Amino acid sequence: MSDFMGKIQMQNAVAELDGDEMTRVLWAVIKEKLLEPFVELKTEYFDLGLKKRDDTEDRVTYEAADAIKRLKVGVKCATITSNAARMEEYGLKRLTPSPNGIIRAELDGTVFRKPVLVPNIRPTVSCWKKPLVLGRHAYGDVYKNCEIRTGGPGKAELVFTGADGKEIRKTIADMRGPGVLQGIHNLDASIESFARACFLYGLSENLDVWFATKDTISKTYDGRFKEIFQDVFDREYKDAFTKAGRSYFYTLIDDAVARVMKSEGGILWACKNYDGDVMSDMVASASGSLAMMTSVLVSPDGCFEYEAAHGTVQRHYYKYRNGEKTSTNPVALIFAWTGALAKRAELDGTPDLAHFSACLEKAVLSLIAEGVMTGDLARLADPPAAEVLDSWAFIERIAEKTGELLAG
Repeated sequence: MSDFMGKIQMQNAVAELDGDEMTRVLWAVIKEKLLEPFVELKTEYFDLGLKKRDDTEDRVTYEAADAIKRLKVGVKCATITSNAARMEEYGLKRLTPSPNGIIRAELDGTVFRKPVLVPNIRPTVSCWKKPLVLGRHAYGDVYKNCEIRTGGPGKAELVFTGADGKEIRKTIADMRGPGVLQGIHNLDASIESFARACFLYGLSENLDVWFATKDTISKTYDGRFKEIFQDVFDREYKDAFTKAGRSYFYTLIDDAVARVMKSEGGILWACKNYDGDVMSDMVASASGSLAMMTSVLVSPDGCFEYEAAHGTVQRHYYKYRNGEKTSTNPVALIFAWTGALAKRAELDGTPDLAHFSACLEKAVLSLIAEGVMTGDLARLADPPAAEVLDSWAFIERIAEKTGELLAG
């Protein structure tokens, strides 16, 4: 579209998963101002707002996951995972499960999260000179758990009944009073897919791979992750890593945290599902902002879901409902779209769409580098920000810059 004679055409659609609160508001603005003026968007739309998920008993979430598997590319806005307060606020029939957990389980993928770095937003961890990439397992653990709240004393047991009828039974605890129980699980096949995805990503990005669990305490559960990672590496990737001059390193999760805080970055840190959830927020925040993190879910059969890694920015949404224009950072939402459109372009062989995605990302980064940014980044900018804009004004400036880049 360099001649602006017409919009860039898409051959195939992407699955579009809308979300909640402030991110939902900005999602619509991004489409209106940054995408639709330049691209003839093709999407299959799914409303994953909290009320819609509750009304459909999560049918819409599973339909969205099926669409990602069929179309091979999806893009997702941030969504609410309900708790008791949200249940009351939205008048829900039930506590709805995490939509991300459902989608990740359906795709059996790995989430890769990478900070978006600009020179004038310096990490609070001063030794980080290169992006620290998080590889997060996207199946099982607390995101596919089973929980019980007990009303009194009793015996808690873990029971497995095999397909052959044989039973394994272990006592969890003799509970002397009321309490809570939680059961989690994982699958060897999913752990193997996770390991392969991390090693392939490490090779493709020329990164060392670190993997960390707590196998000294969780000798069976975490120990199985450690065993499978080492086995997959030794059998399938050791020679390739040696040839590339890269390494694989296992350590305990607490040791990994200590090492990461003294590292210069430039590594892939592979984590179990919950560990990756927590650590990716830590890395994003320390790198500048939760809204300055790209996130892509990659399935073993080549499906890709791009998303904003942060939450729905609830506090800003309440201000917006009161008529205020907030300075909410839209970068992660924009980069979810550019990632999805770039992958669509790669799969379909449409270079104009790939060029547009690259120009939009360049427009965002160049504006921030020039000192034009939202409030969260302005607090960290060195030198100080030249202009601090609300979200709408920032997006307008990005649109202008994108148009200039495409015209040039």
